Amino acid sequence: MREDRLNLPFTGLVTFLRTPACSDLTAVDADIAILGAPSDEGSPWMPGARFAPRKIRETSLKHAGYGSDQFGFFDIDEDRRYLEYELAHNRIVDCGDSDIIYTNVERTFDNITRDVKRILGAGLFPVIVGGDHAITYPVVRAFEEHLNVLHFDAHLDYWPFVHGVRWSNGNPIRLVSELSTCGQIIQVGIRGLRTRQSFAEESRARGNDIVTVPEFRRRGYESVIARLPKDEPVYVSIDIDVLDLPLVPGCASSEVNGLTYDELRQTLFAVARSRAVIGYDLVEVNPLIDVGSDNTSMLAGQLILEFLGRIVENPAYRERHPTQ
Repeated sequence: MREDRLNLPFTGLVTFLRTPACSDLTAVDADIAILGAPSDEGSPWMPGARFAPRKIRETSLKHAGYGSDQFGFFDIDEDRRYLEYELAHNRIVDCGDSDIIYTNVERTFDNITRDVKRILGAGLFPVIVGGDHAITYPVVRAFEEHLNVLHFDAHLDYWPFVHGVRWSNGNPIRLVSELSTCGQIIQVGIRGLRTRQSFAEESRARGNDIVTVPEFRRRGYESVIARLPKDEPVYVSIDIDVLDLPLVPGCASSEVNGLTYDELRQTLFAVARSRAVIGYDLVEVNPLIDVGSDNTSMLAGQLILEFLGRIVENPAYRERHPTQ
């Protein structure tokens, strides 16, 4: 950061955490790529999640640091810094957004898959910011290696393909479950009254582990994570509605009796410590219905930041992305 600029959050160009913008993955020297997937054409209720990648970038600037030569963020509870190396050495880049072709969801999804493949091909770790939950499918299908999926959500997202609908935010986990690369799926936080009995039965019949909020609290996050094979990579999908309704006013699908922020973050930290996370997405933030202080977008940005800070400490990540 130049010493002659204070770089307050309301100044300058907007990228996630003020990281360098990247438009050419063939020439980038970095380890982590932020990619927006601003599509909400899969939302049957309230649209608006398409505006989340931009808004989350804006709110992330509050965590970017200014007026200081320190990088990363300080966790006062743990008395240590995270992402210091990555931000000081420009190891994180913002790749902008996938091109959204309105009224043509299939082509939009092809663009998302293509962009994630380019990120993976360049050896970068993908962090995807949605958009509605439908975007998880084109992201996960970009991976060619075997993976397991940890899915945080109030809903199963296991709707069958009725009336010709395949690309809605109710379909992605069913679609992901059909990928040849997908192994174990664990679905945490499920509680919505719109959950159909048949969907739960079909998910369990595939071998997926459905963890309701009361069961999560009885079992503890350690036993939930234990269902993930220890030596296999994990992709994490976070629907912001896994959190309790009052925490996420800017989410059209929020439900009562969700997880607290700390329950979610501690679970994510435990995953980051014990498994090789190879990518993650955060979806279903809707800035159009959020409160004026953008609480939901700000919470989402902090969650992305805190999770990433722990992932890069895992030896499996360091093996793929060694520090200089």
